[in-house]
Amino acid sequence: MGDLAVIGQAPVMAGDPVDEVMVNGMASESKENVEGLINGVVELTERVKRRAKRPSKFMTKELSRANSDTQVIAPLRALKNSRKSRNGFGRGLPKKGGAGGKGTWGALGSELAEEELDGAIDSNDPNYDEANPENREYKIKVINLDRSNEELQKQISSLVAEYFDHGDTHETYLSLEELQVSTRAHLVVVSAVELAMEHKPSHREMTSVLLADLYGHLLFEPHYAKGYDTLIKNLNELVLDTPEAPTILGNFIARSIADDCIPPKFLQGYKGKVDCEHAVVTLARSDSLLSMRHGLVRLDNVWGVGGGTRPVKYLVKQMVLLLEEFLSSSDIAEATRCLQELEVPHFHHELVYEAIVMAIEKMDTRTSSMMCELLDSLHRAIIITPTQMRAGFLRVYEDMPQICVDVPPAYTILEKFVLQCQTLRIVGDDVVKKLPVRGRKRFVSEGDGGRVKDDAYF
Repeated sequence: MGDLAVIGQAPVMAGDPVDEVMVNGMASESKENVEGLINGVVELTERVKRRAKRPSKFMTKELSRANSDTQVIAPLRALKNSRKSRNGFGRGLPKKGGAGGKGTWGALGSELAEEELDGAIDSNDPNYDEANPENREYKIKVINLDRSNEELQKQISSLVAEYFDHGDTHETYLSLEELQVSTRAHLVVVSAVELAMEHKPSHREMTSVLLADLYGHLLFEPHYAKGYDTLIKNLNELVLDTPEAPTILGNFIARSIADDCIPPKFLQGYKGKVDCEHAVVTLARSDSLLSMRHGLVRLDNVWGVGGGTRPVKYLVKQMVLLLEEFLSSSDIAEATRCLQELEVPHFHHELVYEAIVMAIEKMDTRTSSMMCELLDSLHRAIIITPTQMRAGFLRVYEDMPQICVDVPPAYTILEKFVLQCQTLRIVGDDVVKKLPVRGRKRFVSEGDGGRVKDDAYF
């Protein structure tokens, strides 16, 4: 509005001489009153400045329809897609350089800028380091080189225990190298063997593989010799925790000789120089393993054939041999020990399957009763879980059409065997209800009406 005031119909500028002015169609009575009125209107106009409101979407649409010919109002789509700030501030640029918003990755190339910064350089950042403004990260691992042998053995034992979980010898080698055990590398042999004595045979096999893989990298011949010499001297203490320590240590020494980690003359140096009875047992065990026929080749299985890393066909063969040996010896304890040494609890259903099939194929009362007795013993000792027992029976049910081709009375034998197991509570009623029924082809010449005749095999 500036200094322009409108009174009635005539424009009057502030400060101009006014003699007589028409106000609302009537002449004013005094000149002073008119000047005061003009100054008041001017002051009011200068004081009140209202911000223009943005038209609503509804009003914009209506106005755009009404003024479609004049192009005074911008189209609604142009207003919607406009990046200009609604509050009247800003230059109309997008937020955060176009990289803002929820769930966005950031501007293109921002990750490179963050890598170049290499940390927080803003003093307001909680990660800001006053002593090191550039906040460079220096990965410095402090290792106490003055640690005792006991402390070092604890660290080595923890790494070997981790190796039992992942089985990666290269990763274990890198971890041992970080410990800087080169001056006392023989403690690796001592710690690994002592820890393996407390574990199962599959872990002892893994320990032998680890010791063989470390040869030429972290361990050398003097380290093996010194480590085994330390273990032989500590046998009196090791026997307290592991009664079989002399035999286990003898297996480790023989395996290391077979892996070319130490020469065979290692055993010759102890002849006539050992007084401890446990050490004598250890050396005799090693010597007997190495002197037997094809001893170096057989030492690959010195810790047994167990573990989930063995081939399935090999495990099946071992279970069949186990059952055949049980039929000849009737020794349930030995059969149980052999099954536990396989260390495949998830594969025990194979033993149940082979036992039932063997009872069907033998077709005699002695085999069926012995297999029931073995399964009952393993079931009561919870060596074979109910889930594995049930899975073994169901596998036999599924294969009955193929088994019946070789053994015609297979269905009758299976029924009697399952009922006998039910009496001993080896299996539940749900397994008995799923017992397959023998299908029989009826002939017109038969006068039995399709009845199944009793078999005389029992």
